[in-house]
Amino acid sequence: MLKATMFIRFVISHIDSDSGRRQGLFQAGDDLLGDGCMAEGDAEELRATYGWFKANLAVPTRFSLSARPHAKAQAISWFRDTAAEHVRRMQSYQRLLQAYGLSVIMLRTARPGYIVYEDDVQVVAYPFADTPC
Repeated sequence: MLKATMFIRFVISHIDSDSGRRQGLFQAGDDLLGDGCMAEGDAEELRATYGWFKANLAVPTRFSLSARPHAKAQAISWFRDTAAEHVRRMQSYQRLLQAYGLSVIMLRTARPGYIVYEDDVQVVAYPFADTPC
């Protein structure tokens, strides 16, 4: 029997105005850096981790169900459970955000939704009604 692929997403409780879902850690990290409240060493570590993702994670080409330009971006990103290095580095990112009072939740699902983009590491999906997000 084949093992079902699981998908992993890291979120905070703040609702993102674009997707209407809980905000992901990259946006939360940007907000925290923008607030200027992080110790310089922590800010450097957060930037370095984000830099690793910029170099090792493709930017999805689509975030909506519609292929129309400027369609509302309501799809959300999930890591494949096989992307072990990416998940490990997100856990480091999580620890940094939690040190500054953000409550981070790791969501897991076998049903991320209607997939609008995918690669070897991630999927972007418009959530089903029962998808945790």
